[in-house]
Amino acid sequence: MDRKPEISWEDFEKLDIRTGTIISAKDFVKARKPAYQLEIDFGLLGILKSSAQLTALYKADDLTGKQIIAVVNFPKKQIADFMSECLVLGIYGENNDVTLLTPLSNVNNGLKVG
Repeated sequence: MDRKPEISWEDFEKLDIRTGTIISAKDFVKARKPAYQLEIDFGLLGILKSSAQLTALYKADDLTGKQIIAVVNFPKKQIADFMSECLVLGIYGENNDVTLLTPLSNVNNGLKVG
């Protein structure tokens, strides 16, 4: 497995990684690869939308109420007719199935990860 090039601490500090809770998840029928459209509550940051390829390991109904970790300061990205506003973080498995990164215990929405 190849490692990416080293970055500086200042590069890492540019990322705004936060905790959030998925408040809705529905099938994203217009996506090229199977995905869900998520609405995520980030507390004082508000509710952001994300497209996430999680269909291999998660049912849409099981995602509602799940706490996640996401990057909230990437530029918005248009995917079909949907505007993704944050990047939900996960771990790629052997078949590129994504396992969500989640806090071990419940935490407040919008807390910074560092």
